[in-house]
Amino acid sequence: MRPVVRQFCIAVCSLVRPAPPAVRARSTVLVSIPPPPGPQQPQNPYGPPQPQPQPQPQPQPQGPGPYPQQPYGPQAPHGTYPGAPYPVWGQGYLPLNRPAPVNGVAIAALVLGVLCFLPAVGLVLGIIALLQIKKRGERGTGMAIGGAVLSSLGLALWVVMLATGGASSFWEGFKEGANGNSSLSLVKGDCFDVPGDSIDEDVYDVDTVDCAGEHEGEVFGTVRLSGGSYPGDADVADEAEDKCYALETQYTMDTWMLTDEVDVYHLTPTRESWEWGDRQIACVFAHTDERSTLTGSLRSDATTLTADQLAFLKAAKALDDALYEEPEDYAEDDLDANKAWAGDVADATAEQAEALGGHTWPSAARQPVADLVKAMGEAGKEWTAASTAADVDTFYEHYDTAYAYVYGDETVTAREALGLASTPPTFEDDSEGGSTGGSGDGLDV
Repeated sequence: MRPVVRQFCIAVCSLVRPAPPAVRARSTVLVSIPPPPGPQQPQNPYGPPQPQPQPQPQPQPQGPGPYPQQPYGPQAPHGTYPGAPYPVWGQGYLPLNRPAPVNGVAIAALVLGVLCFLPAVGLVLGIIALLQIKKRGERGTGMAIGGAVLSSLGLALWVVMLATGGASSFWEGFKEGANGNSSLSLVKGDCFDVPGDSIDEDVYDVDTVDCAGEHEGEVFGTVRLSGGSYPGDADVADEAEDKCYALETQYTMDTWMLTDEVDVYHLTPTRESWEWGDRQIACVFAHTDERSTLTGSLRSDATTLTADQLAFLKAAKALDDALYEEPEDYAEDDLDANKAWAGDVADATAEQAEALGGHTWPSAARQPVADLVKAMGEAGKEWTAASTAADVDTFYEHYDTAYAYVYGDETVTAREALGLASTPPTFEDDSEGGSTGGSGDGLDV
C-alpha cells in the first residue's frame, strides 16, 4: 500500500511545489494524453493493487534532447502513459468566432447623412470613420461611405439654397412650424374655410382654399406681437383693431370692393396658444353674415392692378385720407374744427385733380377721367365755401353738395372705364340734422 500512497503524494505535491524544468515538461505531457480505450477500474487504496492492462509499446519518434519526443494534439494516441497514477482526459475547446465591432463614428456619419443635419460634420465623420476602420479592423465601411455621400449631397443642397435665397424661406417656415399654432399658420393672401357652421370666437383649425371660389375668410394682413407674458385678451384685441385697420387699404386699395357684405375679423392668440409661441394676429375679411361666404379675392394692390389703375387709386386714397379726418364733433358742436377740416379737403381735392389731369390715360378712360377732373374742380369750390361758412346751415349746404361730387356719376363712369369697382360704398347716417354724410363713420364694415 505504501507505493500507491507515495505515487499519489508525488502527483499532488507536483501541483503545489514547483518542479524542476524536466519534471514540469513531463507533467505537461501527462495532462494532454487522452484516456485509454476500454473500461477502467479505480484502484482500491485499502487492497492490493489490481492489474491493469498494459498498452502495446508504440514506436516513438525521437527528438532532440535527453527525453523522447511525445505526441501532442489530435495526433496523440489514446491510452494512458506508462506510470500514470490515474487516467487523464484531454482538455480543449474551439475558440469562438467573434465578429469585429462596428465603428461608432460610422454610425454617427450615416445618421447625420440621412437627416441632412450639419452635412459638413457628417462628411468629416465619414472620413474619420473610414480611417479608423482601416486601422482597427472594425466593421461599418458601408455606413461610413453612405454617410459621407449623403452628407456631400446635403452640403451641396445647402450651398444652392444659400445662393438662391431658399434657406431664408425654409427657415421662416421652420420657425412658423416650431411656433406651434401661430394663428393657424395663415399668411397674407390666404383664403380659407373653417370646420363647422360659421366663423366664431374660437377657431381651432382652417382649410386653405382657392380664393377664386367660395370661401369663408381671406387674410389681408398679419401682425407679429412681442413680449414674454400674455398681455391679456383686451390688449390683444385693441392691438389687432389698430394694426389691421392700417393694413386693410394696403391690401384692398380699391375700397369700393369692400361692400356692406364684407366685415373684418381678427384671429388672435389665446392665453394657451401664447405659451406655445403663438404671437401672430391674422387680419381677415369675411361676410357680415357668419353663415355666408365670399366669392373671389378682395385683393387689389400692386400685385393685381395695372399702372393706370394704381395711378387712379392712389389719387382716390389721398382724397379719402383727407375725408376720413373729419372731426368727431358735429358742426353744431364745433363749427371751427369742421371748417378747418373742409379747407384741408379742398386742398386735397385740388391736388389730386391736378395729378389725374397730368396722367396719360388709355383711350377708353381718357374722356371719363377728364370729366371726373372737372367735377373735382366743382367739388373743391364747395369745400372751400364750407370752410368759410358763417353758420352751421351754410356749412352743411356746401358740405352735402361737395360730397355728392366725391361719389357722383363722373367717379362711377371713370372707374368703369378703368375696370375698377363701380358700386359706391354706403355710409351710416347718424347725424341728427339729417345730412347725408355728416356722420363721418366711414364704411359700414
